[in-house]
Amino acid sequence: MNATRDDDALNWAGDDDPTLTSGGTDQAAPEPRGLPEGWTVPQPTTSAQHPAKSDPETAHAVAPDGTATGGVATDGTATDGTATDGTAASSVALVGMGILAGMYLLYTIGWFIGVARIEKSVTDPVTEFMFSLGAWLAVAAPLAWFGATYWLTTSRPRARLIWLLIGVVVLAPLPFIIGSGASS
Repeated sequence: MNATRDDDALNWAGDDDPTLTSGGTDQAAPEPRGLPEGWTVPQPTTSAQHPAKSDPETAHAVAPDGTATGGVATDGTATDGTATDGTAASSVALVGMGILAGMYLLYTIGWFIGVARIEKSVTDPVTEFMFSLGAWLAVAAPLAWFGATYWLTTSRPRARLIWLLIGVVVLAPLPFIIGSGASS
């Protein structure tokens, strides 16, 4: 503890650790904590040897068998030189997916309200069962379509968007929109 109370807030436990160094990359850096046993982190080279890879933030862990784990630099490129922008979903696609998911949720609610308003005038038990089954399948159809489309098109985002837009048109809750079957 420091002599004055004001200095305590400026210190951190372990500040006097001799393995912590500040400055350039010329000094030997200790092994980072948290890597599995036997893994190493290659030391950054000087800019004269490899100008593109001289940034110490682009260093990545190397497994004992010599394979790289594929770190990502702060500029969005992978440490092996490939771009990572194509693998991450863009914010526009994420917002669009959220809007479509909201529409499908509203469609499910619309089908539920529309089916609840339909008057059943059937007395046969088989016909009544089939009508109830069809009604519940109609309520579940938007969620099932969204889930199946999302799951089956994980590697094809353009196909996912197309199939979700087709579902928006096909699965519109017409009994809710038109108001058919409503009691007067």
